[in-house]
Amino acid sequence: MPLRSKLPAVRLPRPPHVPDPLRRIKVPKDLTPLVTRASHELPADEGGMTQDGVERIWAATERLYRHGVHPAIGLTIRRRGVVVLDRTIGWSHGAMADGPVVPHEGDPVLATPDTPFCLFSASKAITATVIHMLDERGLLHIGDRVAEYVPEFAGAGKHRITIDHVLSHRAGIPNIPGSAIDMDRIRDHDFVMGHLNEALIRTRPGTRLSYHAISGGFVLAAVVRAVTGKELKDVLREEILDPLGFRWMGYGVAEEDLPLVGTAHPTGPKPVPPLSTALTRAFGMPLDAVTRVSNDPRFLTAEIPSANAVSTPFELSRFMELLRRGGTLDGVQVMEPRTIRRAIIERSHHEVDLTLGAPLRHASGYMLGAKALGLYGPDTESAFGHLGFTNILGWADPRRELSVALVTSGKPALAPHLPDFWNLTRRIGLEAPKVDRPELFG
Repeated sequence: MPLRSKLPAVRLPRPPHVPDPLRRIKVPKDLTPLVTRASHELPADEGGMTQDGVERIWAATERLYRHGVHPAIGLTIRRRGVVVLDRTIGWSHGAMADGPVVPHEGDPVLATPDTPFCLFSASKAITATVIHMLDERGLLHIGDRVAEYVPEFAGAGKHRITIDHVLSHRAGIPNIPGSAIDMDRIRDHDFVMGHLNEALIRTRPGTRLSYHAISGGFVLAAVVRAVTGKELKDVLREEILDPLGFRWMGYGVAEEDLPLVGTAHPTGPKPVPPLSTALTRAFGMPLDAVTRVSNDPRFLTAEIPSANAVSTPFELSRFMELLRRGGTLDGVQVMEPRTIRRAIIERSHHEVDLTLGAPLRHASGYMLGAKALGLYGPDTESAFGHLGFTNILGWADPRRELSVALVTSGKPALAPHLPDFWNLTRRIGLEAPKVDRPELFG
């Protein structure tokens, strides 16, 4: 009898589960069940595009989705005012184990074009628009010093900071202490501004570009309260959103709308120093903590002008269409074209940002495109809009008569998906080429 038959059977232990270091969702081979197309998509030729071109854009979107770092992606494209693409792919809730703070029971929920998501820093373009509107109406001037409106802000060398310094990330106060981001006191203006009033400047105001991830929005909101006697969110709603019939695009949402807001998920490889250190300094907390806080009902019902506007891709692209058309949309004028022309004048030309460590073009509250390599793809030097944490984009490209919103729910720092993210913006530009005589600002 062979020796091995006399040996006792040995049951090897099951190997332990090893989490995916890229923190991705499982992506099925067939993506068709995950795609939702809005009924108001119009034929591409009505917007001066080809249907094959639109489908190539969507194919690039699906390639980005296959990386698994975005549980949901939504994309809306307007060309010459026509919605030629408005689709989502993936899950709004329940796609990953980390889960939202607001409970969603049962199976994962499919994202649709009606699903709103937090826009993070794309909110800055909305806040900038309100500031420029108030400048147009003579209630403030962006060249004025903040301390003329908020005297308590003048200490610790901040008396030189102008409103435009804040808008263009040159105020010298890019960081906010983590202690100021207290969800139990985030609605307390005196508490939050107290930290900023005491903050020391890191660079002389007006001299260096250093992205103000959170701090600038609170300062601008204080100026708005001083000149209008109202909250920034109320000015936005009364002067822009309600006259134009927007359902979303405000800072945060009403409590009854909390279950509708798509969940943000920490995905991708966990960042390590020095990147993690720089991001923690910029946001006041580690990257994953930022993502989880953004699902907190206290965050989603507050007013955080740099970070918590909530919208569907459809409405974000519609807001950018308002700016592309010079402040008039569907026959309703809320701003003058000259105001927007002035707002998008370049303030920083490929200057290395001390916070982000990358060369960017900035205007007064908006991020600009670039000729070679820009946020909105190549050959987009006339485009303007804003990036949101981490792969959210809202932009208008007047030379292409184009307004776009790309909203994603995963929050990776650096991951292998980035070439396909860039390829998607490139594909949009290729399929919607510049026009010889664009309808600039209406």
